[in-house]
Amino acid sequence: MASKGHVLPVSSLAGDSSRDESLFKGSGMTKRGAYAAVSYMTCAVLLVMFNKAALSSYNFPAANVITLLQITCSTSILYAMKRWKIISFSVGDTWASDSLSPLLVPFETLLHTLPLSISYMLYMLATMESVRGVNVPMYTALRRTTVVFTMIVEYLLTGQKYSYYVVGSVGLIVSGAFIAGARDLSFDYYGYAMVFISNITTAIYLATIARIGKTSGLNSFGLMWCNGLVCGPLILLWTFIRGDLESTMQFPYLFTPGFQVIMLLSCVMAFFLNYSIFLNTTLNSALTQTMCGNLKDFFTVGIGWVLFGGLPFDILNVLGQSLGFVGSGFYAYCKLKGK
Repeated sequence: MASKGHVLPVSSLAGDSSRDESLFKGSGMTKRGAYAAVSYMTCAVLLVMFNKAALSSYNFPAANVITLLQITCSTSILYAMKRWKIISFSVGDTWASDSLSPLLVPFETLLHTLPLSISYMLYMLATMESVRGVNVPMYTALRRTTVVFTMIVEYLLTGQKYSYYVVGSVGLIVSGAFIAGARDLSFDYYGYAMVFISNITTAIYLATIARIGKTSGLNSFGLMWCNGLVCGPLILLWTFIRGDLESTMQFPYLFTPGFQVIMLLSCVMAFFLNYSIFLNTTLNSALTQTMCGNLKDFFTVGIGWVLFGGLPFDILNVLGQSLGFVGSGFYAYCKLKGK
């Protein structure tokens, strides 16, 4: 866990300084946790590029339809792998008797994971919409402020506090994001607002994974399956109400091979990304997951700048981006050293 020790009730923090100290104790990252972090960063970079290509390069008008296709693809893959007994949905596969039911998990468990599924849906919708209105370098810079929201949500849910090392690294990241955004010549109020909404929903989603993922009895595949069961029908209804399905059918590049390949890669990569998010968050922590998102931005910024442009060279932007990367690297060092 990242700078994370025994979780105490908030009411007990004020009167016991020795117990308060335990909130700042942490442990180093395991080899499996490191693999999960690297896998997440790789998938995240590729998915942002595929989504940005569909929404910007092809001007696909329905971001919610991409979300719907990604959920449908992930759920279909999970169903096939479960039926073929390649994977299980529970820790130790203790629900073998439930594998014949349509839900593949107990109904009580599905209800237990409902807050996670709702937060996942909001996270997906907000994140997809935020990609459209902001250029890739600024998108990654603003997304780094998610770490602040994550720390706030974790404190409100569990009373979790962090060491001065972690707070200092977060300060560098946020300062870098504001410096980078100060001279963004393509500033867009709606785009920026959507990014910050996406940050809030991401923080809630990751904190919910950390809590429900450890009490549901489900592994990462099982949590993904429950998300698909709940979110799929809701997003389908939402796209129908908004008229996104109709606009998709009228999209001129719908049957273009290049666009279809990008959509297929986006759906497949979303499956691996979701799995790596669950794995990284449960093996490490919600804050570590957020910081991994910051570290992978180094590659996202470079590739996005070359492929999609949208951000003229400016010394303040470069300084802000660099400061954010330094903060992310400092946090990674603290995590590896168990601070």
